Amino acid sequence: MINTLHIKNMGIIDDITINLNEGFNVLTGETGAGKTLIIGSLQILAGGRFSKEIIRHGEKYSFVEMSLYLPNQGFEDDTVIVSRELNINGRNVCKINGRLSTVSELKRFMANVLDIHGQNDNQSLLNVNTHIELLDGYAENEIKELKEKYKELYNQYLKTKTELNKNYGDDKEKQRKLDLLNYQVNEIEIANLKKDEEEELENRRKLIMSAEKISTSFAEAENQISNNVMDGMSIALKAMEKIEQYNPEYTNIITRLRDAYYEIQEVSYDISSFSEDMYFDEEEQNKIEERLDLINSLKRKYGNTVEEILEYKEKVNQEIFEIENLEGYILKLKSELKKIEKEMLEIARTLNSIRNKYAEILSKKINNELKDLEMKNAKFGISVEFSKENNFNSNGLDKVEFVISTNVGEDAKSLIKIASGGEMSRIMLAIKSVLADIDQIPVIVFDEIDTGISGVAANATGEKMKNISKTHQVICVTHLASIAAKGEYNYFVCKEVENEKTRTKVKQLNEEEVLKEIARISSGTVTDISINHAKELRKSNVA
Repeated sequence: MINTLHIKNMGIIDDITINLNEGFNVLTGETGAGKTLIIGSLQILAGGRFSKEIIRHGEKYSFVEMSLYLPNQGFEDDTVIVSRELNINGRNVCKINGRLSTVSELKRFMANVLDIHGQNDNQSLLNVNTHIELLDGYAENEIKELKEKYKELYNQYLKTKTELNKNYGDDKEKQRKLDLLNYQVNEIEIANLKKDEEEELENRRKLIMSAEKISTSFAEAENQISNNVMDGMSIALKAMEKIEQYNPEYTNIITRLRDAYYEIQEVSYDISSFSEDMYFDEEEQNKIEERLDLINSLKRKYGNTVEEILEYKEKVNQEIFEIENLEGYILKLKSELKKIEKEMLEIARTLNSIRNKYAEILSKKINNELKDLEMKNAKFGISVEFSKENNFNSNGLDKVEFVISTNVGEDAKSLIKIASGGEMSRIMLAIKSVLADIDQIPVIVFDEIDTGISGVAANATGEKMKNISKTHQVICVTHLASIAAKGEYNYFVCKEVENEKTRTKVKQLNEEEVLKEIARISSGTVTDISINHAKELRKSNVA
């Protein structure tokens, strides 16, 4: 739900903050006071378009921000702050919880939060493509698993069809393709690459490049050991042997000294051996450079590593196999496609049966709602047309469309052909009333959908909106007293002139003020009679 709505520099709105509540929020007020701007700010936060003319005169930007309470959706404190700033230079800044986002991202996010309806704001209902989703949403408990299974098959179906539609052209084109692929495979095979050889070559190359430095170090170490260390240890050993007889512990020292002498002698032999191996001829270095150049050349063509080059070769071999065995491969794909289509057809028929069943149930409930809304002669229906040509789509083989006949004797027509905005609004409200329990969007806005209705129809319209507010936060802009009387939280929108500038003000009304506003709406003036009438309306609607 929306906790707080903050609007700045929009039209005649200077800077206002509206604290909204859970349940049925009703906005009333003077004509031209800014009610439309408030709804417009919600549309802008929902990712809607805007004109620079909406920016308050003399200001450089407009700013709209709302605080949302969205429990169990993974947000810290279950709170989300959404904002949008519109600048006179056309710059547009959107944020979700302080993070910059695009208008598209904002629109996608808010599509799951906010649903706005007005006489000219029923696009989703007029879009035939959404009708199947609305029907399936109503039948979700029975249809969900089947649709998931069908969509898995549909993805396989599309993949297989794409593979079948691959075109290698005529025989010349096919041969040209084969020649290229075979050349690539041969080039890689001739190179006879080994997975770890590049690292080994690089290490050997590094050794060759440092050969002179290494040889010098070996020679110096060998010289020091031979001329200094070994001679010194030999002298030391002979000196200790002269006094061995005087103390048994001297024997231990002599043994350790002799072992050290032999160990250093072994080290000297190893150094000498390594030193002899440090001979590299120019031919070996050239071969290493050539090999690394070849590997780098193949990497530029076929992959970033030797492993990727070898993987590419396998992929190309598979493609060669498919082209050379194209006829058999196509037959295999056709067989797979036929099997998939058979499974999809079975599920599509079951989906059609379920949709027809729920279309009848949903139509009956919506017609009952329309009767309550004083459209007694209207007959709402849901057409579920099954494609016999097996033109599979992501939802099966059904085309679903909402149709209605608003007068006795008339044929049912598409909703888009309904001329009356008042009728369209009531149809939308009837559908919303039935689908309210399964609709996951938490905030629903009704912007003067009561235009063109009165009396019993108006009262029923208000009742439907109030019922929806039991499971959703409802924000309603109205000019009818019977609807305003049903509000749990009533707000008065007015304008005032201050310092020669017009400003919008919004006030949440207490009960006494609510009665006065209902009286004003119903009779135009606040009198004892209109107040008593307001009390009666309030008494019957707030219980």
